[in-house]
Amino acid sequence: MRLRDLFAPCAIAVALAGVAGHVAAEPAIYKDADHKLGVELIEQNQCQACHIRRVGGDGSAIYKPQGRINTAAFLRGMVEQCNTELNLGFFPEEVTSVAAVLNRRHYKFTQ
Repeated sequence: MRLRDLFAPCAIAVALAGVAGHVAAEPAIYKDADHKLGVELIEQNQCQACHIRRVGGDGSAIYKPQGRINTAAFLRGMVEQCNTELNLGFFPEEVTSVAAVLNRRHYKFTQ
């Protein structure tokens, strides 16, 4: 029996434990966010279509405009601005859920 054959199961177990135990840090402002709800709200309200109308292309240029959105709280504020401007009727926890999804997908703020 080769040495690597003895250690392979251990290496796999350690790697899987590391992946399962790893959770990306998320800003405290998004602590109780419902990510599934955030995704549903983004899809239902056709956020991407609005972003395409505003910035063109696939709409992704709206994320991380140079120097504009530089904190998790400011990102949440921008989602609230869309909520107000477009009269979406989101409750505060829904705004937080949408912002949390955008943070995970695009911004990656940790604080």
